[in-house]
Amino acid sequence: MSRPFRFAVNMLNAGTSAEWREKCRRAEALGYDVILVPDHLGMPAPFPSLVAAAEVTERPRVGTFVLNAGFWNPTLLAREVASTDQLTGGRLELGLGTGYVREEHERAGLPFGSPRERVDHLERTIVELDRLLADPEHRPAAAQSPRVPLLLGGNGNRVLRLTARHADIAGFTGTTKDAAGNLHLITPDALQERVAAYRGFAAGRTEPAELNYLVRFVAAGGDRRAKARELLDQAPGLAEDDLLAHPTALTGTVKDMAEQLRGHRERYGFTYFTVLEPALEAFAPVIEELRG
Repeated sequence: MSRPFRFAVNMLNAGTSAEWREKCRRAEALGYDVILVPDHLGMPAPFPSLVAAAEVTERPRVGTFVLNAGFWNPTLLAREVASTDQLTGGRLELGLGTGYVREEHERAGLPFGSPRERVDHLERTIVELDRLLADPEHRPAAAQSPRVPLLLGGNGNRVLRLTARHADIAGFTGTTKDAAGNLHLITPDALQERVAAYRGFAAGRTEPAELNYLVRFVAAGGDRRAKARELLDQAPGLAEDDLLAHPTALTGTVKDMAEQLRGHRERYGFTYFTVLEPALEAFAPVIEELRG
C-alpha cells in the first residue's frame, strides 16, 4: 500500500515579522503539512525562520529544503538542529544537500569543491550529525528520538547511495547540471531511471523511505497543452509532451492536477510533494481535492 500524500510549501521570502507569521498561518489554514525554508543567500535564514513559523502554527511540521552542507560545520549544525527541534516542539525535518551554486560560496568566502569533494563533505556531515545527536551527553538535546527525520536531496549515484543508507525521505529534483553549472530538467524517462537506481541502492532497507518531489510550476486553469507551451522556455531541452508528463509542472484544472499527482505516485512512487511559495494559494485547492 502506498503512503498517503503529504504537501509542503518552500517559503522563499521573509518580509516583515508580521508578514512571515501571517504567511505561515495561511499555509496551515490551506492544509499544507510542512512549512519549508531553503538555504540560499538572499533568502530567509533557515533556523530562526522555522522557529518563528512553529510559534504561530500548531499542525504543520517545519523543515529545511535543503541546507547547503558546504555552508555548515557539522558540530555547529548539530547545535542548530537540536535547538530548533526543541524550540519547535519536535516538529523539525532536516533536509540536506551538497549545494550547487558556486557564486554563493564565493560570496561567503567558502570553498566550492569538486562534485566528489562536495559529496564527501555531505557524507561527513551526515555521519557526524548522527554521532553527535545520538550521544545522550550532547547538549542541547533534540526533542525527537532516535533522531530528527532526514531528507537528502540529489540525483547522482553517490548521493542516492547515501540517501538509501541514511535518509528517511529521498528528495528528487529531476535536474542535472551542465558544464557551466546551470541546472536543467531531465526527461520523465530519465527521472524514472534515477528513482529506479535509488530503489536498487535501497533494496536492503527494512523501512522504505518517503519519496519527495519538487514541483516548480503550478499553472492552473485552461488547456493543459497550452499551459505547457507557455512554460517551455523555462524548461529548455524538454519537448512539450515531456513537460506534460513531468512532475515538475502541474497544469490544467484542479481535477487535472490532482489526477497528475495520482499518476506520479503510481509511476515514480512520489507521495510527498513540495511547491514553491508563489504557488501557495494556487495549489491549495489540489490539496483539498486529494483529501476530499
